[in-house]
Amino acid sequence: MNSEAADQIKPGRRIDIPSVPNLRDIGGYATAGGGRVRTGQLYRSVELDHLGGEDLDSFARLGIRTIYDLRTEAERQAQPDVVPEGVEQVHCDVLKDSPGAGPAQLMKVLSDPSEAEQMLGGGKSLKLFETGYREIVSLPSALNAYRAFFTGIAQDERRPALFHCTTGKDRTGWAAAATLLLLGVSEDDVLYDYGLTNRDLLPALKPIFEQFRAAGGDPELLHPVVGVDPAYLLTALDEMKRRFGSVEGYFADGLGIDEKSQQALRDGLTVLPPSRRPAESP
Repeated sequence: MNSEAADQIKPGRRIDIPSVPNLRDIGGYATAGGGRVRTGQLYRSVELDHLGGEDLDSFARLGIRTIYDLRTEAERQAQPDVVPEGVEQVHCDVLKDSPGAGPAQLMKVLSDPSEAEQMLGGGKSLKLFETGYREIVSLPSALNAYRAFFTGIAQDERRPALFHCTTGKDRTGWAAAATLLLLGVSEDDVLYDYGLTNRDLLPALKPIFEQFRAAGGDPELLHPVVGVDPAYLLTALDEMKRRFGSVEGYFADGLGIDEKSQQALRDGLTVLPPSRRPAESP
């Protein structure tokens, strides 16, 4: 398949590797001015601790050169990634400065119905995630982590690249959202991509829901932990606009990535329609 045909692949393409649910290519979305986000360049997923056998071979065929791990050190030590030989791993601890490690800590409730009720019942989950998503945008550790991530993926030689956290929805969701917004993807399409986690991850976690029910818990309490809600991402967007004014302000003033470097990201990760491409020299 040639590059132009590849860039016409339907956005939100799921890649079926059973041990890596919520794995997809973030390319294919239309950008302002008639362009499109390149496919085969950036992937998002859950943690990679279960890769092996045929799944590892399938993963290797994606040609990924660099993996950006957005998890905390404790998460990485507990569930270390398994990756093909020769792939570079870059650790970008988004929640290092968070007292409770935000969304990452909520995974603990998956096996404890009483703790889940105490932590998430009565509408508490929305407040917890709103706080966590504001931290993802504004914590010093988050700004440092995402600066390293975006500086890395701007380099052609480090792509194709994959980024992930634990479930591939919160820290990973913001990395994808900020990338797509900078590239000129509409906010509606960014919210659509964010919501695909509910399509791709929740079915794979059905056994966890059943175990939680068998232990006496209400499975509905787990949806905020393992699924996504547009309200969470909208909270992050509000934090970005409140603190930095725009996605360009977030990159420039929050991450310290200047306009030239922002344009390098756009140039590397988008393809323009033929009518807008620079004319070749005779």
